[in-house]
Parts: sequence; C-alpha cells; structure tokens
Amino acid sequence: MLAALVQANVLRAPYWKATFTRLIPNFALIAALAQTPALWVLSLLQSKKSKHRDFAAASPFGRPLFFFCNSNYRKNLLYLQDKMSKMAEERKIQTQDYDEGKIITLEGVEHIRRRPGMYIGRLGNGEKQDDGIYVLLKEIIDNSIDEFAMGFGKQVVINVDEKSASVRDYGRGIPLGKVVDAVSVLNTGAKYDDAVFKKAVGLNGVGSKAVNALSESFYVESFRDGQSFFAQFERGKLQDSGYRETKEKNGTLVRFTPDNLLFVDYKYNQDFVVEMVKNYSYLKKGLTLNLNGTPYKSENGLLDLVNDSLSETPLYEPIHLVGEDIEIVMTHGNSYGENIVSFVNGQNTRDGGTHLAAFREAVSKTLKEFFKTNSKKDFAPEDIRQGIIGAVSIQIQEPTFEAQTKTKLGSTYMWEKEIEKPDGTRDLDKGPTIRSFVNDFVSRTLENYLHIHKEIVPSLQDKIMASEQERKEIQGIQKKTRERNKKTNAYNPKLRDCRYHFNEKMPKGKEEEAGKSSIFITEGDSASGTITMARNADVQAVFSLRGKPINCFKESRKKVAENDELNMLISALGVEDDLENLRYNNIVIATDADDDGMHIRMLVVTFFLKYYPDLIRRGHVHILQTPLFRVKNKKEMRYCYSIEEKEKAIKSLKTGVEITRFKGLGEISHQEFSDFIGENIRLDEVKLSDEENIHELMEFYMGDNTLDRQLFIKSNLKTEEELDGVDF
Repeated sequence: MLAALVQANVLRAPYWKATFTRLIPNFALIAALAQTPALWVLSLLQSKKSKHRDFAAASPFGRPLFFFCNSNYRKNLLYLQDKMSKMAEERKIQTQDYDEGKIITLEGVEHIRRRPGMYIGRLGNGEKQDDGIYVLLKEIIDNSIDEFAMGFGKQVVINVDEKSASVRDYGRGIPLGKVVDAVSVLNTGAKYDDAVFKKAVGLNGVGSKAVNALSESFYVESFRDGQSFFAQFERGKLQDSGYRETKEKNGTLVRFTPDNLLFVDYKYNQDFVVEMVKNYSYLKKGLTLNLNGTPYKSENGLLDLVNDSLSETPLYEPIHLVGEDIEIVMTHGNSYGENIVSFVNGQNTRDGGTHLAAFREAVSKTLKEFFKTNSKKDFAPEDIRQGIIGAVSIQIQEPTFEAQTKTKLGSTYMWEKEIEKPDGTRDLDKGPTIRSFVNDFVSRTLENYLHIHKEIVPSLQDKIMASEQERKEIQGIQKKTRERNKKTNAYNPKLRDCRYHFNEKMPKGKEEEAGKSSIFITEGDSASGTITMARNADVQAVFSLRGKPINCFKESRKKVAENDELNMLISALGVEDDLENLRYNNIVIATDADDDGMHIRMLVVTFFLKYYPDLIRRGHVHILQTPLFRVKNKKEMRYCYSIEEKEKAIKSLKTGVEITRFKGLGEISHQEFSDFIGENIRLDEVKLSDEENIHELMEFYMGDNTLDRQLFIKSNLKTEEELDGVDF
C-alpha cells in the first residue's frame, strides 16, 4: 500500500508525522510517507474522535477516509489518484494559460463599458441625484454650456422622458470631419488648452465618449453652415454616419438612451432634472434653457438662486457681490449649520472643494476683522458662519476635479499650464491661488458693502453674538458630560466603533474605506447586538439608542446638549465643533418596521433636520431598508422588501412555501443580517429640497397637535392590514 501511494505520487504536501501518528495510531504505517495533502491532514486533526466513521466528512473529495483500513482500499486509491491527477492538470493549465495572448488592449470606449465607475461614479437606477444617468445628461449639457460661455448660442433645448434624453444647442457645432472621433475616441477634444475653450467644465476628453459607451442608442449630429454630419452608435459601436444638406441653424444635437443592461430598471426623476437645469440658468445669466417646453432663465444669477431656495425669512437682505470670474451671495438665518452651495465654471460642486473652503475662510476672516475694528468684538469663525446661507461661483481655466463626476474641486490655482519660453525651455505658468483670489475679493468687496449698507450690521452682529453665547453654553455642558463619563470610565458606552473613519487619512491601499465608513443608529440592545455581530468592523460602527430620544423640535439646543443620549451621538459622529470632522460618511438609521420604530426614526431625523441639516443636504443621512418577508421552500430561500417581491417569490417557488414576516431587527439572525448590510445593502437617502421650509415642515409633523395635523392624519389613516407589507 505504501509503495502504491508513493508510486502514485498523489500525496503532495508536507505533514506533521509525529502528530498524525499519535492521533491516529491505527494508521501509523502511513507516517512513513514524506508527503500528504496539508488541508486533508488539518481536517483530520480537527476531529476529536478516532473512530473511522468520524473522518468521513473530513475528506476534501467528498469520500470517506475508510480506505486506509478497508479491504477495498485499491478502489479508493484509484479514485484518489484520479482526483489528484485532475487537480494537478488544472494547475498546470492555469499556469500555462497566462501568456502573451492574455494581454489585451481595449479598443475605443470598451474600457468605459467595463469600468463605468471610473468615469461616472455610481450606476444606480435614477432614484438618487448622483446616479449615473444624471451624470450622462450633465456631460452633454456641459458641452452646450461651454459653447454659450464662449459667446455662441443663447438657447439650449432639452427634452427628457423616463428613458431617454436629447440636447440641442445653437453653438458652433462640432467640426464635421471630427464628429465621430469627438464622441468615440478617448482623449479627443478641443479643451486641452485655451485656444478654443476657456474656463470650460469638460476638459478631459471623456464626457461625451462615456455617454456614447454607456448608451444602448446614441445619436449625434453637428450642423455647420448648411451642412451636417450625423453618427449613430449602439453601445459605443458606430452603426451609421454621413454628410447631408441642412437648413438647420448651426449647433449640435445629441440624443441618447442609457443602456438598461447597466442601469437596471432606471428612470429619470424629473425633479432632479429640473433642479439641474435651474442651476445652469442661475449660473449663466442670459442663457435660456428650455426643458420639455418650459423655459428657465435668470437675470440676477446666484441672487435668484438664493432667493428662490430660501426656506426661511433671512435676517437681512442677501448680499450680492460680482467680480471678474467670481460671484457670491450671502445672508444669515435662524437655522443651524451652514447652507452654502458652490459652483465652478457652471458645475455644481456638491462636495465643495478648494473654492468653498476659501469662501468660508474669507467670510469668517473679513467679518472677524470688521467687527474687531468697528465694534471691538472678537468673534470665532464658527459663530460667524452659524446659520449662514449663501452661494459662491468661480470661473477658472482647466479646473481639476477629484473625480470624473466633478462634484469636488481639487485645483489650487486659478490657472496652471505649461508654457514655452523664448529660449525654448518649458515652465509652468501659475495664476494666483484660489484661496488668495477668493480671500482678496471677499475682503475688499464685503467690507466695502458693510460700510455702505450700515443698516444690516446690527442684525448681523446680533446673530453672531447669539450663536457665540449658545456655543459657549453647549461647550460647558459637553465638557461636564465628558468629565462625568471619564470618572465612571464610561466613554461613549453606546458606541461600538469601527477601524476606519471618514475624516482620517487612510493607509495606502485603503483609500476607498473612508467612503464606506458607516454608523448604524439602532434602537435597543437586541437590534444593536444583531448588527454588531453581522457588521464589517473595519468600516461599520453601531450606536445603540435607549428607547425614544427627545423631540428636538420642541427643545432648545442647550436642552439637547444636556441629553446624555444625544450628546453621546454627537460625540460619536465627531461634529461637536465642525462638520468637517464628521467620522462616518454614511449615517444609517436602523429601526424596526413597526409604530415605535417609525416614531424613533422620525425623532432622529428631526434631530438632524434642526441642528445638523447640512448632514442631510450633503447626502450623509440614510434609512436602512430591511426585508419584510422571508419566503422559502425546501430548496430555496428569498428575502423580500415589499408585497410585490413577496408575491413574485411565492409564484416562483410554487409549492411548499413558508412565509415569515419580520417586524423587528432582533428577529433576524446575524448570519442573515450580514447579507442585508453587506454589498447588497439597501439605503434610502434622506433628502431635503432647497425649496422646503425646514421649520414649517417640522412644525407640522413634530410640533403641537394642531387641527390641521389632526385632519391630515384622519384623511390619510390606514388600517393595520393596509399597512402590512408597506416598505417605509
């Protein structure tokens, strides 16, 4: 037997002869072998019994290990030899398989289709404002906006339905001989220098190519001086093209339908599209954007944006300052936080960047110096910015964004380009830094404005002083709470933290972990225990609430700070002093799908709405969706998030179906829950429209029980049967 095994050469890895011999003395003869599969030996060693039948499950080949002491060992030996030979052959094939033929070059826009996230961020289905289908639309509109910025065309016609979009501008039109290349060959475009386009948004030669590659149908036609050139593509591949005569005005028409294979079950949300178009109109005074037959045009730029989006009466008339390549608007309200929108070259930078940081610094610095000189008051920057409402827009050459989605500006200088000197050497020509440019403009113009419009100074000073007083009171309360926790060795006992955080510099190779960092706000120890066992401890933290938090709408900021529960939550989030210290990118409210769970969810959202609305505006706050039903039979199990999904699962599984209705997170095992908060996690973002009045919204739902609210509840009352299965 030994000779046969050695000759067969099927036992290939080193093993621990002494241990193996001691554990299984009946098999001592095989200890003479110099090799045996390590995984197999480990499986045997893990068994606590020595009876042969207990080793049956240990075999990696799904066969019992009885053959060592079985009269039929030859049959088993042949099986083992055959199995190991096949494994060796597979390894040999895998090694030989990697040769020159496996090195491929992707042609055209194929790389975009294979790695769409590199070009447009998330794919999505249109339910979120940063989903890919809106990025596709924006990329095409950006090209039309760039034409207008250069003085060509005063109208852009946009048509968007649920599944497709078209954009027609009246600019110069793409040079006819380059239409195909302009929309299908990467790194092709006229925006790599400032010879044709200055201060444009689309600079990397990718935008229209990404739209083409990610659309099941893409049509482009350029009109120039009585001639046009058209090109029809399908998923980035040219199907038809050619010249023809035309009576159309100069410009470009693009019509596309996103690929349903990539954007599964997508649908354009018209509210998102309208907001996008409105922003374009505010930033490009004099340009008319016609969306589905409705014209949008602004005469006052960012001032119109701020006035149209005000959700409360400002403490003073908005200050509107315009200079070359910069425009700002600012005022103050009684709400908490900072509500500042930022733009660069007409692009809405939702995640801010260097220009927004410079604006926040400039406003704080200018007002600090103004009041220090004129009122002998020395205010802190956070008090100056508390309750600020505003907008900033700058125009720079060849901006650098931190991603193709262009939501965060990364440029340091107003312009930065390589030039050739008269002696033939090359050098970098750098303009002023964005920080110094914005600071100089704000310092000069804002101070002058305050000296001219002295009537607004008292209102502004009173607001800052009130913010200062409240901040100091809260800091005192928080300090006492921290000291009390230290004495009891109870530093944030409600938090089960994670390893990586949103506000920290990530180690090499872990840069993406910051964006994944999340904190689950749960109710009670049962739910938090389940999530804690199921979570990814690298990027998922858990904060456990004890019952229902207070209704923050009816309480002062001081009262909220005195509440241990919410004080610990603020500390866990890291936002005591500034939202820039936020420790988690995703704040996930995870409550049961019952009355108490819904109430707790409302109370937590009210807390964020009143005191940290910027967390919602920046897209950090989410609601966790967990399955309402488990549908299974003897062969398969499915989790369903709605009645429709449940009915579909029942129909598919057919016979022997069992249905479980989940009503509490504690009812779900941690093994099951790991799927619900893993890669397939379903989150509903808490959204806040700029047009919504936060105070009125909370007054109606969380204030006193008025007659209007009673009538609303009565008219919308549902029975328990009607609500069963509703995905909240």
